[in-house]
Amino acid sequence: MMLLFLVFFPMAAAVCSYLIGRKDKKLRDHAVQIFCLIEFAVAAAAMGLVVAGKELSAAIPGFCGFGLSFQLDGFRALYALVAGVMWLMTSLLSGDYFAHHYRNRNRYYFFFLLTQGATVGVFLSADLFTTFIFFEVMSFTSYTWVAHDETPGAMRAAETYLAVAIIGGMVMLMGLFLLWNAVGTLTISELYEAAKACPRKGTIWAASICILFGFGAKAGMFPLHIWLPKAHPVAPAPASALLSGILTKSGIFGVIVVSANIFRASTAWGNMLLVLGLITMLGGAVLAVFSINLKRTLACSSMSQIGFILTGIAMGCLLGEENALAARGALLYMVNHSLFKLVLFMAAGVVYMNLHKLNLNDVRGFGRKKPILHFAFLMGAVGLMGVPGFSGYVSKTLIHEGIVEYAELLAEEGMGALALLYRGAEWIYLFSGGLTGAYMIKLYICLFWEKHPTQQIAYEAKKPYMGKLSALALLLSAAIVPALGLTPNLTMDKIADIAGGFLNAAAPAHAVHYFSLTNIKGACISLAIGLCVYLIFIRTKLMKKENTIQDGSALLTGVLLALNVPATLPQSATPFLESVCRCLDTYFNGKAPETTPLLRPAGTPFQLRIWRLAQQIPFGCTATYGMLAQKAAREMGIPKMSAQAVGGAMKRNPIAIFIPCHRVVGANGKLGGYFGNDRRKIDLLTLEGQDMRGFRF
Repeated sequence: MMLLFLVFFPMAAAVCSYLIGRKDKKLRDHAVQIFCLIEFAVAAAAMGLVVAGKELSAAIPGFCGFGLSFQLDGFRALYALVAGVMWLMTSLLSGDYFAHHYRNRNRYYFFFLLTQGATVGVFLSADLFTTFIFFEVMSFTSYTWVAHDETPGAMRAAETYLAVAIIGGMVMLMGLFLLWNAVGTLTISELYEAAKACPRKGTIWAASICILFGFGAKAGMFPLHIWLPKAHPVAPAPASALLSGILTKSGIFGVIVVSANIFRASTAWGNMLLVLGLITMLGGAVLAVFSINLKRTLACSSMSQIGFILTGIAMGCLLGEENALAARGALLYMVNHSLFKLVLFMAAGVVYMNLHKLNLNDVRGFGRKKPILHFAFLMGAVGLMGVPGFSGYVSKTLIHEGIVEYAELLAEEGMGALALLYRGAEWIYLFSGGLTGAYMIKLYICLFWEKHPTQQIAYEAKKPYMGKLSALALLLSAAIVPALGLTPNLTMDKIADIAGGFLNAAAPAHAVHYFSLTNIKGACISLAIGLCVYLIFIRTKLMKKENTIQDGSALLTGVLLALNVPATLPQSATPFLESVCRCLDTYFNGKAPETTPLLRPAGTPFQLRIWRLAQQIPFGCTATYGMLAQKAAREMGIPKMSAQAVGGAMKRNPIAIFIPCHRVVGANGKLGGYFGNDRRKIDLLTLEGQDMRGFRF
């Protein structure tokens, strides 16, 4: 009953929360938090049973002819508990996050709990058919998170996410059919012996590659990572924490099932997975270095960290019976990454719910004089970087030692040239770890050290910037990182002992001396690489020293083109450019400019008329498309004009801000669209003092 409760209670709770939300939104928020607390408590009790030496199983026979089967062992109990922690913490943050300017909250909470049940169903599944059923349910329910805002950007990202999920699911299903046909079972505990006895090795390889494709798509493995950088920036931050921290691990779950069972001790499979892991690791880190969006950086980081985990799993295959370090490292890396991304995405959520901005040039300095946010982000950052004394250091060290161990084994067997290749893999591993340090230093310095050129006083004056429950969730989540890392032999090793059997992890020959000089040296090399990349490349080449944002540069270029001024003209060469900058500075300080530059935009006579009428809308006010259509019709001496024609002209506005198309809204409380990002329209109108609670997309 306990296993069925863990899977189906959140689904029943989803229906209850939806019904409650139709009557009382505050009661619904508290009910969701209570539901998540109950799920966490039951998951903790399940872990207690496993520690006591008990294993549970449950089944629902007859479902689609196969039935559904569940099992509780150390690994499954661990990830049911991790899921419980993550949903509980994100439920506490969600109350604050969705308090203002958000719609569809009832829908969000409904799918929030449905996804929890489906995710737990994946981790507790005893056979791959059950895994597939809940994996697909999880993919479709989490789609609504990405599409939540229903902006054009969000819908495009959701389409990509859904396309990858559907294609991955279909390929995975084909692989399951092939595997069933070849070995006659999908029960996870039976796969090793069945695959070993099966003579149809080609069919098993084809099936496994199809299954890897499906699970790898969800994990964010190269080249199936394309949804990650798109989905995370548009999804609500609590959902992003779950997408990165736990849903990607459902993909890793499937990779482990195939690697630790069907291809246990397979050199060919291990090498293939190692190559994919290294490419994913390095590619994601490079993307994160170049990103200037806070959540996109964390999303690319998730891709990179999945590469680290895949590398650990691959080394477990290559080392065979001597895989103690690598397999345990992969397991602990999974857990650590879940915790780090929980903390970091929640911290990003606090930034966004205050500023509704994610561009690093816009949010710089927000974290100054905010000790709780500072502490939480720092714990997540140093944990992800693998700083000694924090939990991330433990898992990084174990995988690194696994790579070194395999290279040494090859050298001892007289395969020195091959050993050099794995020494190269080791340096890719260390360099990728260095890039992790570089982009996390970038985020940390931007948020907590630098000052915003115009908004710093306002940022530091924001009190309160989050509620008590959000602060509690951040503090508790962040405190786990040093608690696990300071005493790894008492904490991390115990977790590996309990859950390592799922990865076929061998028992270590001796206790690992995590803080020995040899192990600390590897961490120091990565950190030194990261600091150098930040100082030499990011700081000097990527950071915008003039403290302007990309969109601002594009905006200024548009203004210059409209006035036939060369874009390359130095600012000091003309008083006009100085006046443009003064005007923009006044506007972004929340005040109406006294004068605006004389504009000569290129457009049709009709477009010029509509743009002129838009300029007549006062600062802090709005007009509907229909109202502008009526004014234009009167000027032109025609009976009427369509609002759609006005919208078409606004879409072609070449100069934002100065031609204030953001002040033109739809009828009946609809916000209407805006170039680049609909959320930007909210930001501009909020800046002008508009109350946006009555508007919707």
